[in-house]
Amino acid sequence: MTTLIRGCRPWGGTICDVLVRDGRIAERGSGLAAPDGATVIDGAGQMLLPGLVDAHTHLDKTLLGTPWHPHSAGERLIDLITNERRVLSELQLDPALQSRRMVHHMLERGTTRIRSHVDIGTDIALRHFHGVAETRETCADLAAIQIVAFPQTGMMILPGVADLMEQAVKEGAEVIGGLDPVGIDRDPRGQLDAVFAIAGRHGCEIDIHLHDLGEMGAITIEMMAERTAALGLKGKATVSHGFCLGDVDEKRLEGLIGLLLENDIAIATCGAGHYPIPPILKLRAAGVRMSAGSDGVRDAWGPLNNGDMLERAYQLAWHGDTRDDPGIETMLELATQGGAQAMGATDYGLDVGNRADLVLVAGETAAEAVCYHPPREMVMTGGRIVVENGVSLLEPI
Repeated sequence: MTTLIRGCRPWGGTICDVLVRDGRIAERGSGLAAPDGATVIDGAGQMLLPGLVDAHTHLDKTLLGTPWHPHSAGERLIDLITNERRVLSELQLDPALQSRRMVHHMLERGTTRIRSHVDIGTDIALRHFHGVAETRETCADLAAIQIVAFPQTGMMILPGVADLMEQAVKEGAEVIGGLDPVGIDRDPRGQLDAVFAIAGRHGCEIDIHLHDLGEMGAITIEMMAERTAALGLKGKATVSHGFCLGDVDEKRLEGLIGLLLENDIAIATCGAGHYPIPPILKLRAAGVRMSAGSDGVRDAWGPLNNGDMLERAYQLAWHGDTRDDPGIETMLELATQGGAQAMGATDYGLDVGNRADLVLVAGETAAEAVCYHPPREMVMTGGRIVVENGVSLLEPI
């Protein structure tokens, strides 16, 4: 399939034409001729962005496509976890169906690459993992999906979970996860030793949920850095959320930034409004790798997230009181290049030769596109158009 996008502005720059052939960006320039049989799209001077990247979500647990379910959990983390288990047990949703719905929902909003944490536990074993793995295969031509084996109900406090997580890695999970080694498991040494040992045995990456605030979180980052260095896993670990980075004093923060840089530990943030978020601009200025994600989308944790990564970039800017254009554009970079880097993509972006994951959106600048996060006029994934003139071409699920 060949497509010519006329008169678009890559990342808000100079107007040009972009030719897509066989799923790749084949040419960029002014006044390009449309090959015989090519589909021609009028870019109308709109911004052309690379496909958005959601580097932290939970495909398996969305309630999309089901009747409205009023939020019923308490405010504590453990209350949210317990309530979610109750809701999912009652509803008995199909993780394959729900994750496929979610992928289509995200695609319609321009997201073409997804890292999903998927629940592993003694109550569900590998059921959720197998469901999302099925979606990863059936939707492979639509979106690149990575799976993180994630112990939502705890790891060390539930014997057998670590073995289940390792089995998920053996069966194809690209990343081994973790959850609040102090706050949930009360055994940071045990959890981190187990997680890093699995990563060492299988060569997979690490992505640990860290909600713990203050020193509890800071100590966990120190322990992650120690194990990253000891096992030669530099560049293979991510801290998701990392609220503690927004909850320690300046001196402590500087020390933690040094550890992140020394061990190339990345940060994934969702900008949760009820927690202090990492100081994004400070971390990026220092050179810390960062990505962004939508977290759970309309699930038992809450109904507000909508899976739109352009809007998520806006929320990151709003939460951090970021008002200048360069700062706002940084938030979009987290939802594009930063996420692609976190997922190890080597063919991402707007350069010739890269995979044609492209989004047309109104806006003179990247900052304006973030601030207004308008509907996507066109979404292309691997050269296939899935949204045209603002209308989804995907089959309803």
